Amino acid sequence: MAPQRPEDGFVRMPEHEFEAILARAAEVGAKRALADVGLEGDEAALDIRDLRSLVDCIRIVRRTGIQTAVRMITTGVMLALLAGIAIKLKIFGGGP
Repeated sequence: MAPQRPEDGFVRMPEHEFEAILARAAEVGAKRALADVGLEGDEAALDIRDLRSLVDCIRIVRRTGIQTAVRMITTGVMLALLAGIAIKLKIFGGGP
């Protein structure tokens, strides 16, 4: 069915045809976008799963690194406090 052009210059077509055109354009655009980033073909789903797994691993490593740094800083502060208390109370020898 050819679209009708009324006097106002707009093209009129049935809604189901318009939705079919939109669906086809979206599909072609998505395939083109995936092809542009190298994710076309049968292995694309596997590649995307691998990328998601890699991102999850990076998040875990980052979280573990931050936790380790906080623990090290806390341990250092506690050791410094204990050393200060030991020096103040002259536990290790008779200093001045």
